Amino acid sequence: MDFFENVVVEYLRADRAVFVNTQCCIQLNEGSNPDTSGPHWYCDAVAVDFRSRAVFLCEITFAKPPTGLLKRLSGWHENWDGLLQALRRDCAIPDYFPVRPWIFIPEALIGTVVDALEKFKLGYGTAVPTPKITTLEMTSPWLYPSWNRMGEAAKPTSIPKHMR
Repeated sequence: MDFFENVVVEYLRADRAVFVNTQCCIQLNEGSNPDTSGPHWYCDAVAVDFRSRAVFLCEITFAKPPTGLLKRLSGWHENWDGLLQALRRDCAIPDYFPVRPWIFIPEALIGTVVDALEKFKLGYGTAVPTPKITTLEMTSPWLYPSWNRMGEAAKPTSIPKHMR
């Protein structure tokens, strides 16, 4: 886990209705060893938001270009139904909790990532919902109350409304 992953996890945890599992293994095929059972990913954090009754697959990067992030989202796109089944099986996520990617990136990468997501067509007639985007700058601990995360700053207008 790199430095910014810890900052984002603390940001997520600041909302007391959100519970976080870091480096969560999402293993498509049931088995005792994910390395031999087939496709799997270690998600930076799975956040379960009980207030909104939703699950977020959180990925964090400051890599420029964000190749690894886009590869991860592409893999999820190709395996979304199996990924949901694995989360429900292994993490006991209820069927009625929607699952959505939530990506944390530097503000300078918004245009690059939004353009790439538009090419994936995520959320446009596909099973994969449009990812939510939060800038890494917004996760700085002095920008929100650490006990409830209420009153945080508005997201930059460069993030499309359907990705906020």
